[in-house]
Amino acid sequence: MTTVRLEPGQTAPDFTLSDQDGTPVSLHDLRGQRVILYFYPAAMTPGCTTQACDFRDSIASLGGLGYTVIGVSRDTPEKLREFRERDGLTFTLLSDPDHAVHEQYGTWGEKLNYGKTVQGVIRSTFIIDEDGTIADALYNVKATGHVQRLRKMLGADS
Repeated sequence: MTTVRLEPGQTAPDFTLSDQDGTPVSLHDLRGQRVILYFYPAAMTPGCTTQACDFRDSIASLGGLGYTVIGVSRDTPEKLREFRERDGLTFTLLSDPDHAVHEQYGTWGEKLNYGKTVQGVIRSTFIIDEDGTIADALYNVKATGHVQRLRKMLGADS
């Protein structure tokens, strides 16, 4: 299976997914805002918790630059709500159980996991401009240090 890869300058694929409270969230409703859309494998796992907490701890500086942070995983809204509450996450988490949105963004496909090739979530982040255009597409990012790299890229660490 060939995985699609989105590039800067392309329109971000629109979607509607349920958030941690079961409320539908559509990307097109966020037009006029800058969005950091990140895909992660599973709520409450060590790497995903580290990444989510890094976003939580950077939310004020990213928000100050006009960015809204949204995380997407295959977890149920109930599990996402538990993750948010457990770790004091202050941003929206979206549920994509059939990984349809993951596939639109090229974040579902073959990856190496402990030396084995498996199908799964490719940890990735997309910076989306106010007009819904992808400003940056970062695939295969590491959970640790990624948010700090993003902050530097976006000018939050000036």
